[in-house]
Amino acid sequence: MAATKIPTVEAQMLIRKPVTTVFQAFIDPAITTNFWFTKSSGQLEVGKTITWEWEMYNVSTNVFVKDIIPNRKISIEWDNTPDVTVDFEFTPLTDDTTYVVIKNYGFKETGDDLIQAIKDNTGGFTTVLDGMKAYLEHNLKLNLIGDKFPKEINNHGQ
Repeated sequence: MAATKIPTVEAQMLIRKPVTTVFQAFIDPAITTNFWFTKSSGQLEVGKTITWEWEMYNVSTNVFVKDIIPNRKISIEWDNTPDVTVDFEFTPLTDDTTYVVIKNYGFKETGDDLIQAIKDNTGGFTTVLDGMKAYLEHNLKLNLIGDKFPKEINNHGQ
């Protein structure tokens, strides 16, 4: 009997910073707002629901923090949907390099809607990691999230 594969988005990136720095960049919104969302209701803590905002798109989402293993893993429920999980996994490769893997799974969509969700989330999390790398390694704010869907294009109903 073949095991059923769960549709999973996976994005990954080597960040040339210590694992504590990279981990903290996702925990602390004062850092995260430099490369991902523009506003947060607080720092990630187990058992808390945090609101993240992307003010340029007038969009927000609530995330429930399921688990945190310091410098190893952060697990959240996306948009207060218990089955939609995002795991941020951190592997120190050396004292000054960290491999980050983001996994998103638990999609309810099927068929073409599932393909679109996987495409959108893969692109989104890849963009987050690209922006994080530029910010943490070179102190560059590339505005990747804001530039992904400029208002002049308006392809996401913004």
